[in-house]
Amino acid sequence: MPKEASSFINECNGLVHLSVTGVVGHAQMNKTVALIDKAAGLLWLAMLDDCEKIRPSNVLSRKIVKKSMSTFSFTIEAECSETWARAGVVTTPHGAIPTPIFMPVGTQATVKSVSPEELRAAGAAIILANTYHLMLRPGSGLIHEFGGLHNFMHWDGPILTDSGGFQVFSLGHLRKLSEEGAAFKSHLDGSPHLLTPESVMKIEYELGSDIVLPLDICAPYPSTAKEAQVAMERTHRWAERALETKPQYNPQQTLFGIVQGAFEPELRQESARFIGGLPFPGLSIGGLSVGEPKGMMWDLLRVTTPELPREKPRHLLGVGSPEDLVIGVGLGMDMFDCVLPTRVARHGGLFTRDGRISIKGARYRSMHDPVEDGCDCYTCRNYSAAYVHHLARTEEQLYYRLGSIHNIRFMLRLAAELRASIIAHTYPAFRDTFLERYVPASEQTREAQREKWKAARQQKV
Repeated sequence: MPKEASSFINECNGLVHLSVTGVVGHAQMNKTVALIDKAAGLLWLAMLDDCEKIRPSNVLSRKIVKKSMSTFSFTIEAECSETWARAGVVTTPHGAIPTPIFMPVGTQATVKSVSPEELRAAGAAIILANTYHLMLRPGSGLIHEFGGLHNFMHWDGPILTDSGGFQVFSLGHLRKLSEEGAAFKSHLDGSPHLLTPESVMKIEYELGSDIVLPLDICAPYPSTAKEAQVAMERTHRWAERALETKPQYNPQQTLFGIVQGAFEPELRQESARFIGGLPFPGLSIGGLSVGEPKGMMWDLLRVTTPELPREKPRHLLGVGSPEDLVIGVGLGMDMFDCVLPTRVARHGGLFTRDGRISIKGARYRSMHDPVEDGCDCYTCRNYSAAYVHHLARTEEQLYYRLGSIHNIRFMLRLAAELRASIIAHTYPAFRDTFLERYVPASEQTREAQREKWKAARQQKV
């Protein structure tokens, strides 16, 4: 055992003894957590030094590869012979995640209006939190003092944090990109900030999530081929910097790489090969669903997926309508996240097998049945559509909770059904049956909603 690790463990043991006897308080226990993390990292690296099976990456040094190891793993349990759909299990320090999976988004360390207990009851296995928003308020340092997001928000399952890159991209005139990183002004108070590949690793370490993402550049739609290439190549350089920085922090956190390339098929393929060849245990596909037609998004995935390593889990960033989930799984995606289910719920949009309905519609005013017959969510098991309609029309706080629970459960149940169909080798039939019945929102409706949300965001800025 390294002497440095041994000394840390001795100090930890002393603090734990004092905490049991009531001598020390919260601050000292936080110090204990930090010390244990550091000691564990030192011990892990010492073990790796003795392991001759670790091979150097053909891109980065052996030192980076070995220090990036964690208890993370991904196992493929079944694959569809007609498509790229697969069912698997992602293992993290805070639990296993069956895939395909939908991740509810807890932007501010909370899925709006829904408690962690209600998320668990709905079947959530992992949630996503937003690095940009949390670094600004309440601050990653404060969250670290509480032992990380899990303790801070009382969620004991896996957490994925994004890098904040997409939010910075959305700030428009309030941000400026350089090789160093992304400089921007806070949308809250106008204060200046700088995100770099290195600082993002530190912030996400302080947040304590299980899966972390590196800083990247999300090119807008539309973009020229030259703009897309510049953004992609800088994203690649930032990915290498993140890999070099990550070993300074908790080895139990897993860093995913992000594939970019905007809307250029050749660049998407190039990025998939480059990022897929780096020692990232998992991959996120970024820069899609940012205003382009859905058909274009699917075409880009069709040329991207074959270039991705089979053995690594694939996360489709920011994509998560019901039809997206069903189609995306067939194109080889394992993990999905999106604010859409809870955002549309707050505006009266609820998912059903036939498509999205507006619960504010007059036809629900006196309906005794639940929002959807056969739905096993808490809302449908306990309340009539008429009552939910009443709450939505009067903008009662309870509606936001009941509507969000319904849509979250719909997405998680759909993910479980997709998984079961892959294991049973019936995914193509399940996909076709679902899409034949489900009527998605039209492109016009989606664009109108997008403009409405953009306007609301600009008013906040």
